[in-house]
Amino acid sequence: MLGTSISKNSLLLGFFALVTAAVLASTNLATRDRITAAEREAAERALFELVPQERIDNDLLHDTLAAPQAMWAALGLQVPTTIYRARRDGEVIAVIVTAVAPDGYSGDIRLLVGVNRDGTVAGTRTLSHKETPGLGDKIELNKSNWMLSFDGLRLGEPPVEDWRVKKDGGIFDQFTGATITPRAVVAQVRRVLEQVEIHHAQLFESTDTAGEIHE
Repeated sequence: MLGTSISKNSLLLGFFALVTAAVLASTNLATRDRITAAEREAAERALFELVPQERIDNDLLHDTLAAPQAMWAALGLQVPTTIYRARRDGEVIAVIVTAVAPDGYSGDIRLLVGVNRDGTVAGTRTLSHKETPGLGDKIELNKSNWMLSFDGLRLGEPPVEDWRVKKDGGIFDQFTGATITPRAVVAQVRRVLEQVEIHHAQLFESTDTAGEIHE
């Protein structure tokens, strides 16, 4: 009798464990899908902030190519990432690159960096981060205009050695009480510009059909 009772209890516990695991897995999957969708929507909005639609005549969301693997390490990437190309009259006038600054105060900072054909920064936006609210979160445009300080700059203007926060001898402001976050972003934006310069011919090559998706 005791053995039968233990067996029944074990079966019940096992059943409830399976049900709980299934519920948790479903919740995690649904949450992950919602987060992914939200990040995608945020990225799409940011694309048109960096390169406004009035500047282009192609489908920015679908005129893409995969970031060359030679760029991955410098961009902080571990998996293939899409580069978006903005065109006017068939010519690629700007590219928008996803990059990750791995050395934020609280971890990775995911960025979008728009680079014009002449090497100037079209704009930068933060896609996601875990920086301290009230301090490091000033990399969000709705918290501060700091991210706009890159607009129009390029390598050499200012000199490469000035692409640092002022505390390190550069020209970029740091945040009061938070230097690590802006230091990480400045360094990563500089690396994006360096990689776009190195791979300029490939990224701005214009013979492909505008709007074609490149895998």
